[in-house]
Amino acid sequence: MSDRSTLPDDVSFTHLDQELFDGAGATKRDLIDYLDAVHDRILPGLTDRPLSVIRIRPGQPPFMQKNLPNYTPDWVPRTSIWAEASKREVSYAMGNDRRTLLWFANQRAVEFHVTLFKMTHPDHPDYFVLDLDPPEGKPFGVVVQAAHLIHQVLTDAGMAGAVKTSGAKGLHVFVPIAAESSPEDAAAATRAVAVRAERIDPDLATTAFVKDERGGKVFLDSTRAGGATVVAAYSPRIRSGVPVSFPVAWDDLDGVAPADFTVHNAADLLGRADPWAAQMPSVQQLDPDLVAEGHTVPAARVQAMHEGKRRARSRRDS
Repeated sequence: MSDRSTLPDDVSFTHLDQELFDGAGATKRDLIDYLDAVHDRILPGLTDRPLSVIRIRPGQPPFMQKNLPNYTPDWVPRTSIWAEASKREVSYAMGNDRRTLLWFANQRAVEFHVTLFKMTHPDHPDYFVLDLDPPEGKPFGVVVQAAHLIHQVLTDAGMAGAVKTSGAKGLHVFVPIAAESSPEDAAAATRAVAVRAERIDPDLATTAFVKDERGGKVFLDSTRAGGATVVAAYSPRIRSGVPVSFPVAWDDLDGVAPADFTVHNAADLLGRADPWAAQMPSVQQLDPDLVAEGHTVPAARVQAMHEGKRRARSRRDS
């Protein structure tokens, strides 16, 4: 483990040699050592953003934690956000420092998911994101092909993005946007990029939100907008081997797979480099044509909801 002497006395670690979770192939010590080694690379993506973590206890299923528990130390940075669904204030942590990151690691927080906005400007997202999800049983290569479609659409629109493995099965494309961009316009641009990519190769990619309508194609998920979260770059995932969400250069995509990057090797692969920061384009204005087209495209979740109601009516009528 990195130099613990630089940590305050109120950060302690327990059960370090216990397997992180059933089938992890890694211990809690491996998680803490990894996060400590990359803390200066992962923290910029967490800072000032409401943080949701996925924790796991031995022999129990994973669970997502948004609201901070009562035993959280006072020094953990936090912010309160009204949750309309539960009609209450939710106290979110913000991963602003090494001490907080490692405290969460000791709580068996494996995955770190963040909003696309910072609390310094909650009404303006910093990115729009495409989440590319492969169909069941298909190789990772089909997701890479779909990512190249997204890259082509962005290039044609005069925009640029950075790509990383999700750490699970797919890829994430992040497009940094100007601070004055509204959530509605950012969401519209995301939808437009997805439908344009689908038009290029409809046999490969789909924007269908309902799984049984995807026909074995790569799902171009454009719903990571508004208050949605996405796993942070360099975050571990609760999967066998504990892979991490890892930045990849566009030119290198064809030669990688999500399992190539784990808590065991990712820090060594990085050295002192921060490819996520290096590959992230400068902020850019949203392309007006993308925004205009996207506002004509129904939000996938809304479209799926209406389709579900239509099917229910059809079943009742029959």
